[in-house]
Amino acid sequence: MARALCANCKTERAVIKRPKNHAKLCKGCFIQVFEDEVHHTITSSQLFHPGEKIAIGASGGKDSTVLASVLKTLNERHGYGLELVLLSIDEGIKGYRDDSLETVRRNAVQYDMPLKIVGYDELYGWTMDQVVETIGKKGNCTYCGVFRRQALDRGAKMLGIKHVVTGHNADDVAETVLMNLLRGDLARLSRSTSIVTGDSRSEVKRSKPLKYSYEKEIVLYAHHKKLDYFSTECIYSPEAFRGSARALVKQLERVRPTAILDIVRSGEDAARLVPGEEPSSCACLGQKAAAGVVVDDDVGGCGSQSGRTPGGEMAAMDKQLRDNEAHEGLEIDVTKTMAKGAVARGEKRDVPIRTGNASKGAPRQVLGNCKRCGYMSSQEICQACMLLEGLNKNRAKIQI
Repeated sequence: MARALCANCKTERAVIKRPKNHAKLCKGCFIQVFEDEVHHTITSSQLFHPGEKIAIGASGGKDSTVLASVLKTLNERHGYGLELVLLSIDEGIKGYRDDSLETVRRNAVQYDMPLKIVGYDELYGWTMDQVVETIGKKGNCTYCGVFRRQALDRGAKMLGIKHVVTGHNADDVAETVLMNLLRGDLARLSRSTSIVTGDSRSEVKRSKPLKYSYEKEIVLYAHHKKLDYFSTECIYSPEAFRGSARALVKQLERVRPTAILDIVRSGEDAARLVPGEEPSSCACLGQKAAAGVVVDDDVGGCGSQSGRTPGGEMAAMDKQLRDNEAHEGLEIDVTKTMAKGAVARGEKRDVPIRTGNASKGAPRQVLGNCKRCGYMSSQEICQACMLLEGLNKNRAKIQI
C-alpha cells in the first residue's frame, strides 16, 4: 500500500502524524508548521518589541532547547530584533543538573548565544542535594520551585534583563489548570494560564512562547531538527499531585487529541471569573504585532477551531439573556424552599452556599519587597526567605 502524501504540500510522503490534530505531514512541512504556530503565538500576543533583550530559561531539556532554537530561527527569519541570552540555574543536583548544564554549554556554542549560570549555593548558601539531605525527598520540590523562580529573576537582574521566556508547553499549562481547579484556587489559576506574567510593578516579566505547543510535538521537532538536548528526569521524586494531573492529561489526550488545548482554553475562560484580573490568551484577530508583523489568521496554533472562536458569541449571549428572562418566573429558590421546610419541621438549618461573588470581598495583594533579601513579594518576608529560615534552623540543630 502506498504511503499517504503530506496533507500540506501534497507532494512529499507523510512521515509524521501530528499529536495535536492527527494531520499527516512530511518532515519539512511539520517543522514549518510548528515554527509558524509559535510565530503566530508570539505576534498575536505581542510578546516582544524590537531591540528587547530576552533571557531564555535554559535547563538543557527538550522544551528549553527547542525554545532557544525556534526563537533564534524566528528572530532571524522575521526580524524581531531581539538580543537572546541563555540563563541557566544550577540547583546543585549531582548526576543530573551538572550533566544537563554541559548540554546548555554546547547549546550556547551551537546557537551563538551568551550564557549565564546562577547557582543555588551562590544565592542561598544551599544546594538541592543539601536540602534533600536535611528534609528528605518529601516536599523538596516545593523548595526547588520557589528557589528556582527567584533565581531566574535574580539572574535576569544580574544581566540587566527585564524579560525571561520559559519553555512551558500546553501540557504543562493543562496540568496546572487541573491542579488549581481541583484546589478551587481561581486566583492562582488566572496567573498560571496567563501567557505573560508580571506587570509594571514587576522587575522581571515572564512569557511562554510554547504555551500552545504539545509536548509530543516539541519532542518530534527536536528529533527531526537533530537538536542536542538532555533527556534524563530529575533524580528526586516529582510532586505527587502534579504527577497525578500529568497522568490524567495523558489519558485524556489518548481519548481526545484536542483535550490538552481544550483544558487550556477552559482554564483561560475560568480565569476571567477572577475579579480584577484581565484575561490573557492569544489574540487571533490579525492585528499588527509589536514586532511589526501582521498575524496570519489562518495559522491554528493557539487552540481548538484553528485558534478562533466559532463566531456569533454576542448574538448567542443575547438570545440566552432573553431566554433567561422568559423563564425567570418558573425558577425556584432552592435555599428558600429548604429553609421553609426546615421551619415547618421546627428545625433551624443554615445551608452554606458558595457563590461566584465570594472572592470579591478579599483584598488584593499589594506587591512590595522582602525585608530580608529585597526580592519582590506581597508579604514582608518572601517565601524563599521563610524556607531558608527553616533550613538554617535545622542546620544549626544538626551542628549542635
